[in-house]
Amino acid sequence: MPEALEVELTMRASGDLVGRRIEQVEVTDALVVGAGVDVEVPGATIEALRRRGKLLLVATDGPLLGVHFGMTGRFLRDGGAAIERLAYGAGCDDPAWDRWVVRLDDGTRLRFHDPRRLGRVRLDPDEGRLGPDVLTLRRRHLAEALRSRRAPVKAVLLDQHAIAGLGNMLVDEVLWWSGIDPRRPASSLDADELATLHAAIRRRLPVMLRRGGSHTGTLSPSMRVDGAICRRDGTPLRHDVVGGRSTFWCPLHQR
Repeated sequence: MPEALEVELTMRASGDLVGRRIEQVEVTDALVVGAGVDVEVPGATIEALRRRGKLLLVATDGPLLGVHFGMTGRFLRDGGAAIERLAYGAGCDDPAWDRWVVRLDDGTRLRFHDPRRLGRVRLDPDEGRLGPDVLTLRRRHLAEALRSRRAPVKAVLLDQHAIAGLGNMLVDEVLWWSGIDPRRPASSLDADELATLHAAIRRRLPVMLRRGGSHTGTLSPSMRVDGAICRRDGTPLRHDVVGGRSTFWCPLHQR
């Protein structure tokens, strides 16, 4: 599922869209595509791409578009895709799941492909509701996000208002590396634990970005099954629901 890493990879792979003009909208799904998008976009030239958390921002000489990929969304283009496969995606590129398709001035088609139909394309997205971006996160930002929050630390890390970009797999990964129980109240972390968690975020995410995304960590999809064994200490991993999300963690070294 697209987390900050997948959106970053998509942005980097889509750099050649800059300078292209959007000629027309060929396919649109009213559930996914917001009001006004199909009116404002034709004729606009893409000027820049940037990312904030899980949100891809497409700046044009007209409207600013915000693209959220939901759980299974990807950009597909003639001849390939920015992300070939998602760990929990459908495994195929059936055009029936194209939710928004535009034709560019060079004749190519850009497809927003989303089997689960949870992605969104909107005009002028509200970036102010998002917390600091996880790939540039400073320790003080992390401390501010967790301070005074009695909810489980996992739930707070998943809150895009607190920190933008972390999803279920990345949160489990950094908590595993940090040795922190995902169920603990966020405000219970001391200064040393905050430093360890911040270091795990800043060190592990770039490694996983180079490997290809959120599914490449120690708690990869092959480990996210009942009966998996912790690679640090050999303890059977626990599978719980924390913050409403399926959570894998080690009851021995995560305290």
